[in-house]
Formats: sequence, C-alpha cells, structure tokens
Amino acid sequence: MSARSINSSDVVRTPTTWHSLSVDAAFAELSSTPRGLSSAEASRRLADAGPNELTFAGSTPRWRVLLRQFASPLIAILLVAALITLVQRHWVDSGAIFLILAINASLGFVQERKAEADVQALKSMSTPSCRVLRDDRELIIPGRDVVPGDLVLLESGERVPADLRLVEANSLQLDESMLTGETFAATKHIEPLAVDVGDTDKSNIAFSGTFVANGRGKGLVVATAAGTALGEINALIQEPPGKTPLQLLTHSLERRIGLIILVTVVFIFIAGLVLGHDASLMFRTAVGLAVATIPESLPIVLTVALSLGVSRMARRNAIIRTLPAVETLGSTNVIGSDKTGTLTQNRLTVERIWTTAGLLDLSATNEEAGMVKLALVRAVLRAGALTNEATLSAEQGAEYSGDAVDAAMAKIAVARGAITEQDRTADPLAHQPYEPHLRYSQTVHADSHGRRTLYVKGSPEALLDAAVAVAHPDGTRTLDHSQVHAANEEMGREGLRVIATGSRAVADDEKLGHPLPAPSGLTFLGMEGMTDPPREGVAEAIEKCRRAGISVMMITGDHPVTAMAIAGRLGMSTRRPALTGAEMATLDDRMLAARLEETSVAARVSPQDKLRIVHALQSVGKIVAVTGDGVNDAPALKAATIGIAMGRSGTDVAREAADVILTDDNFVTIVHAVEEGRVTFAAIRKTTYFLLSTGAAALVAVTLSVFAGTPLLFLPVQMLWMNVVTNGVQDIALAFEPAEGDELIRLPRPPSEGLLSRTLWFRAGITGAWMALAVLLSFIMDLRVGFPETHARTLALTMFVMLSFFQVFSSRAENKSLFQLRLLTNKPLLYTSLGALALHWAVMTWPFSARLLGLTPLNFWEWLVCIAVGSTVLIIVEAEKAVRRWSHRHDENAP
Repeated sequence: MSARSINSSDVVRTPTTWHSLSVDAAFAELSSTPRGLSSAEASRRLADAGPNELTFAGSTPRWRVLLRQFASPLIAILLVAALITLVQRHWVDSGAIFLILAINASLGFVQERKAEADVQALKSMSTPSCRVLRDDRELIIPGRDVVPGDLVLLESGERVPADLRLVEANSLQLDESMLTGETFAATKHIEPLAVDVGDTDKSNIAFSGTFVANGRGKGLVVATAAGTALGEINALIQEPPGKTPLQLLTHSLERRIGLIILVTVVFIFIAGLVLGHDASLMFRTAVGLAVATIPESLPIVLTVALSLGVSRMARRNAIIRTLPAVETLGSTNVIGSDKTGTLTQNRLTVERIWTTAGLLDLSATNEEAGMVKLALVRAVLRAGALTNEATLSAEQGAEYSGDAVDAAMAKIAVARGAITEQDRTADPLAHQPYEPHLRYSQTVHADSHGRRTLYVKGSPEALLDAAVAVAHPDGTRTLDHSQVHAANEEMGREGLRVIATGSRAVADDEKLGHPLPAPSGLTFLGMEGMTDPPREGVAEAIEKCRRAGISVMMITGDHPVTAMAIAGRLGMSTRRPALTGAEMATLDDRMLAARLEETSVAARVSPQDKLRIVHALQSVGKIVAVTGDGVNDAPALKAATIGIAMGRSGTDVAREAADVILTDDNFVTIVHAVEEGRVTFAAIRKTTYFLLSTGAAALVAVTLSVFAGTPLLFLPVQMLWMNVVTNGVQDIALAFEPAEGDELIRLPRPPSEGLLSRTLWFRAGITGAWMALAVLLSFIMDLRVGFPETHARTLALTMFVMLSFFQVFSSRAENKSLFQLRLLTNKPLLYTSLGALALHWAVMTWPFSARLLGLTPLNFWEWLVCIAVGSTVLIIVEAEKAVRRWSHRHDENAP
C-alpha cells in the first residue's frame, strides 16, 4: 500500500508497489531502519502525515436536522395555508396548522437525533494502542500516533494499527475476515511478490484493522489513516444517500395533491364570481376548502407511523438510523447477505471425523454423536488437541482463542471427552508449530508411565507422505492411499476444511532434535472436517423470506465450494454454480443482471464486485437490502437501497454505511424487521386512503354546490371545523393499527405501485363520490322541505362527520373484512373517533360555539338518519371487499 509522502519532493508509490519490494528496499524507500525511527523523526512525520485515524461523516448539525423536517411540498402548502389564514385573522385555524407543523418537526427531529446517538454509542475505539520500535527501544503508543516508517511489533491477539510491509514473520497468521470474508486465517511471510497480485493474495502485507490470530512478526508501516486499504473502503461510503422508495412516493403524491387542490380552488373562486357570488366570500371559501381538503396531517402521520415502527423494531433488536428506512425494509425484494459472521457464526467447528471405521457426523443427533466413544475417534481428537497452540480465555466466556483450526480441534476434543484441558495444556517434551511450507505441526508428549508419543497434524497429503500404516478398530493395517484420498475429496465437496492426524511411539533411546526432524513411520489416525456453521434460525428465516417473496443471495469473498456448501445447508438454491469475481469481469452489466437471476451465491468477490452486484440488481428494478459486518461490506451497504449492519461484531465503517443496525447480529432479526416494515407501510397506506377519500369527498361536494344553484354548502368557518372534527386526530390514531397477520405471506409491493394500490384508488374514488353525493343531497333535500340554511348546513356537516366516522373504521384493513378485526386492537382510533363525535355534538349544543360556527342542534331522529346514511359507506366497502375475495378464489379454482 502507498505511504504518505515523507518529504514534499518524494514520489508516492502506487498501492501495488510495497508487496513487490524486498525488505531492504522497503526500509530504504521509507528512510527507516530495523531499529525503528527516532522519536524526533516520528514526531516530524506525525505532523506531516497527520494522525492515523479514519474520518467518518460528522454528526448532522441540529439546525439542519430540524430544517430537513420541512423539506416537503406538502409542508410548503400547509405553510402557505397557515399564512393566508393568519392574514385573514382566522387565529384558531392558523394556530392549529402551525401546531401540527411544529409537532411533526419535533417528532422527526427527536427520532433522528436519537438514532444517531444510538449509532455513536455502538462505535468502538479503533486500535487504542500498539507496540513499536523507536530509538531501538520497544514503546507502547496510541494507534493514532503511528507514522509511515514505524516498525510495529505484532503478537497473537493484537490488532494491526496500519498497513504494514512485513519484515519478520514467525508462524504469523492474520484474521482478515473483516476485509476478505474468509473464515480461515491468512498465513503471512516476508518474501516479495509479483506486482499484479491482488489485495487478498498479498501475503507479505498486514492490513490495518485485521487481527493477529497466531504467531509473531514485525511490520514496516507503509500507509496510515485514509491511505490504508481500510481507509480506501471508508472513502467509498462518504457520499450522501439517495431517496428511499417511500420518500419518492410521498413526494410524488404531495406534488399531485398540491396541483389538484390549487387548480380546483382557483376554478371554484372564478366560477363563484361568474355565478354572482360575493368575491370576499368566495375567496374565504376557496381558502377554507383548501385547508379542509389538504391532508395536512399526512406528514405527522408518516412520522408517527415510522416512529412506531422504529420503536417496535428496537424491541426486536434493530436500530433504525433514519425514519424512512423502516418502510424501505418492507419494500425489499432482494437481500444480499455476507456469509461470514452474518449467515454463519464466524467460528470454525469440527463437524465430521473420518476413520477407517466410517464417517462420523458430529452435527447430527446425540445418539450418533455418542460414537465418539470409539477408540479410533478418540485417538483422532486427542492427537488434534495435543498438537495445538489454542488457549482457553476466561475473559471470552471460556472460548478458545488463537489459530481458528487449533481452537476448533481443541474445543471438540475437550467437549467430547477425548482429553482433559489439564492434559491438553501439559508442557510437551518437544514442539514444532505449524509452518505453511511444511503443511504440518508436531509435538511429543509423555504419558503417566513415561511412554513418549509423537503426534502430528496437518494436510492429508503431508500426513500420507509420512505414514506407513493406518489405524483400524482391530489394530493397524497397510495404508490405502486411495481410501484416504476418496474420503478427503468427499469432505472437500461439502466445503469442509480437512485436517489429518497421525502418531507413533517414540523409542526410549530416540533423541529429540531441535527442531524436530520431519515426521516418518506414522500411523494415520484419521481426519477432521471443519467449517464455519450457519447461525441458528437462519435457514428458517430464509424460508420465511422466500414465502414473503424476498430473494436471499449470499455475497462473499470466500471460496465457491465453501459458499455453495453453506448455501445448501441454509436451503438456498444450488442448482446453478456460484457467480465468481473472475466470471463477473467477463460480463457486461446486462449479462451480469441476467446471471444474478440464475444464482443465489456470489463467491470470491471483492468490495468493488459487491458494489457492482448491488447496482446491477437495482438496474432491473430491485429494492435491494445488503447485510454485513465487515469493512469489505461497507461500499455495498452504502449503495444498497437499505444497508443492514451488525452492531455487536460489525466494524465502525460498516455501521457508518448502514441504515439499520442489528444489535444482536442475527440474520433472523431481519425477517422481523421486514415484517414491521410492511406493517408500517400498511398503516401509512390506510391513513393516506382515508385522508384522500374524505378530502376528495369535501372537494367534490363543495365544487358541485357552487354550480347547483343553491346557497354555499358550507361556510368557510364550517369547512375549517370539518377539517378538525373529521380527521383531526383519527388519522393519526389509524397509524397505530397493528399487524393483520399475513404480512410475511404477501409478495413485496411492486416498485411501480404508488403509495396507494389500484384497489385503494378505486375504493377511494367510489367512497369519495358517494360521500360527496350523500352530503350534497341531504343539504338540497333539507332546503326543499323548508328548513333554513343553518339547519341544512348542520345536517350536511353532521352527515359528513358520520360518513368519515365509518370510513375511518373501514380503512383499518385493505383486504380483510372489518368484522374479522377485533375492535379494541386499536384503542386510540376507537377513543378518538368517539371523542370527535362527542365534540361535534357539544359544539352544536353549546349556544356560543353553535353561533360562532353557524350551527344548530339536531334532534334524535335527525342524528339517527345521519348515522344510517353514514354507515352506507361501510356497507359499500365491505361489499367491494367481498366481491374481490370471491373473484380471487374463483381465479384460483379456475382450470
């Protein structure tokens, strides 16, 4: 990786240079020595290069978060309406509109700030300290003070503070899963490599943020902060996010609503003047109608519904960073998931043991697992645990740490009773750690009687070369190489990493060399097959996604064989081979999109490949959610329609790029989040339907009354009151509507579908037209039988209130009958609707308010008529639902 310039005249090398240089050339290039930099030189370079820390997008200023709550066409319409009513000195209505705007902005502001605080709390400190050589002395310094040219010392368990060109490597293995997605630790050396080697194969480079899994080493700092591989990936995510599907839909709807209302009120004003009405009265009528028909509570409904979704998701371990992300989850039709640590446990586990007695599946039932009592199996486990450098850490919940293979073999041997932890950690008489070029490790132990035994573990090929016999249940026999090769290949096809074990007795007069000589004369004991197993519940979660119409795709940097094996265990389709990064390089974007339709696994892909996969899916209209926890996931997390990061094991870069953070790191939580997202969108859709249908009814009724040759249907002040009593709080209460129970068996909403479905647009049209007709006819008929205008307007207004009352309850379900829902599952809606009726009755009855609004009390029979006519809208909706259900069943049963 390239270093920051040492002096202004120095030439900064390209990122592909350092791994191709020899150790001496790297020291010379950075003007450093094996004794390290001097303290004075390090201070100078720190001032020149800056601190070794990544720069994340800072917190959004409070004032900008607040102003963002007003960035809506509908809010602009409301502001204009509020200002006009203020100029007209309608203090109550203008105050109410300003109050709604203030509440809406406050809710959105508080939620966004809370989510941002939650994310900040999850951030971990990156590389708090490290060990370096300076002035030929070992020092412990903060990771942020590391500079190019520093010589960093590495030991097992430490995090690499910067990109390093390794200059010493003693059995050094690094966990690079956060960058590559690989489960197995990468073995490192110091020899130069070819210039064109890819990042994942730079075995003489230690990348910033990775962990030392085993061994020791020294590395020369060649890049810090933004110049590291980690910094380059971080830079890819520092771009503003795009708009979510809900934001696009609501903005489009708001523009349409504004245009329709503007054109209509101007038309009514001009038509009223032409028909001889008073200009002042018509102007106030137009303004009153605009206020009555504008769904001014839609922004607050959106905020309330999304905030409720945020709260429900938080209870199910998902933190939402921005409100619209709640609904976006419900719209998702593709989930692209990283494998390591997301679908799997990111922990190697021994699942198969092969001996000449057969293949033992340790992941099967307890009865079959009991076969570990076999002497051969116990011998295999014991040999793997003794030739081992894993340590048991009490701080990590009694988990084994160190090399992933050693940890897996130690854990299974102790857990299955093949050896005790005390025996496993007894000091060996001699030991040779694993060396990549040898492909084995070996150790000599003595039992309680002083008998010495050599134990060896390594690749099956290395053990076969050193073995002369194979263990059988009835003793030893001549080694059959073909039998071992066949078993090795069978486990390999299952994506397992295979380690073989062997042993032989060490004669009393045999001297132990240092180092131990190459093993020979071994008895081949058997093989252990291990893998990173799936997380519990993930397979069931993927099946739920399938039923919900959501495709799940594994996107990993791991080997295709391993990825396909895990995919098969998770129930994902394995009919077509995995898409690889090499194959992607030969495909154009159109061909890539077609290939992605065929497979559910993409393996051996780089961060840039993941980004391209996301773009390819989006180009064919997919709503893409991407999950992951590593730095390698960050660009795709940022580019996806919605990014989902792991909160517990995820990196800061991944969390910064994500829209949703799972605090339990569980893929299963995504299914719960999708369900809550669909519930949230359904609540928004139901409320929007109610607001548009009642608003359209008022608009049509008043417009027709202007041309009907009758007095105005409603006075301006009555239209303002109608706006309060029909949907003042009922629409907000509708946002509390719980799940209907079929959210995860419905297909995702088509991307081409708007905020309302065709069904709801049709339903809004017929109910709005009927409500307008019923109100206008009741007004005209009351006038014709001789009642005064005040009584006729009161009856018409009360009729509209009752129609809205039944309409809000019919809005509770899009497809189900209202009578299938329990009345008390949405108590806020019931209480606010009954409260609105009581308030309307009180206003009509109290002389002062009745005189102010131009109303008069109605008798019992008139109220009964209003209730009867109002209930007809419920009958219409229920009949329409019944017809649709019958038609759907008929289509399903048709041949």
